[in-house]
Amino acid sequence: MQNNRLPKFHGVAPALVTPMNTDYSIDYDGLTRLVQHVSTGGVDYLVVQGTTGESVTTTADEKKKIVATIQEANQKNLPIVYGLGGNNTENLVKQIKETDFNGIDAILSVCPYYNKPSARGVIAHYQAVADASPVPVILYNIPGRTGINMSPSTILKLAEHENIIGVKEASCVIEQCMEIAYHKPADFLLISGDDVQAVPIISIGGIGVMSVIANAFPAQFTHMIHAALSGDFKIAQKALGAFLTIDPYLYEEGNPVGVKKILENIGLMTSQVRMPLASASNELGEKLAAICLQENLNN
Repeated sequence: MQNNRLPKFHGVAPALVTPMNTDYSIDYDGLTRLVQHVSTGGVDYLVVQGTTGESVTTTADEKKKIVATIQEANQKNLPIVYGLGGNNTENLVKQIKETDFNGIDAILSVCPYYNKPSARGVIAHYQAVADASPVPVILYNIPGRTGINMSPSTILKLAEHENIIGVKEASCVIEQCMEIAYHKPADFLLISGDDVQAVPIISIGGIGVMSVIANAFPAQFTHMIHAALSGDFKIAQKALGAFLTIDPYLYEEGNPVGVKKILENIGLMTSQVRMPLASASNELGEKLAAICLQENLNN
């Protein structure tokens, strides 16, 4: 078990989408192109099979091939964080024990959803996951999807575990992020789970972002985040305006519907998603294309 809190997860990580063909099969060639696209754009590491990767509708065999395809395409040898979570602790621990972690640097594990456990239940769940995992664990707090918000006190308690190295905070409650930043161990990683809150979170002690929009515009987004991390908030603030404009439309019809439509518009893949998601409407596609042109995001 690795118990060091690794600096390799600073900066920008696109939460990689999973390209699909119109028959709903995985487009592995498109996935290779995507990895090359974000790597060329200068991102710092990769998140595989998170929410944006439609992990809930990919099979175990597909996940293995997705990881293998990304590893083969990862010519820059960027660190890889693998999404591995669930709401059945015993099954999740079993899954971890059966997973090949060769080439995986950490796991991103979502807070148990639907069951709505107490704080004690959440803590026990994550302690079991961290004890079982041979690689470091990053917590994932996203109450809009899970139905519960991990409080700062819960996150800070879990930060005491030697194998829990950080949290992806997608509560969108900046006061909560501030409380975590103020009280956390110095080496515990506070990672934004929201693109447009990343710069403010960096300003209070965050170390980067796991991003949706970095799939489409890795160079522009990474430039903004790196500016913020270096303390140049004037540059970061100026760049943030374009992302503030487009951000609501990315989620108007569900994630990753919007960003996949942009990726289709720039020729990397189709915008196909798996049901129960529906691919982007023509109206949404037109809005996204117009905003990208307006904000000069395609260059």
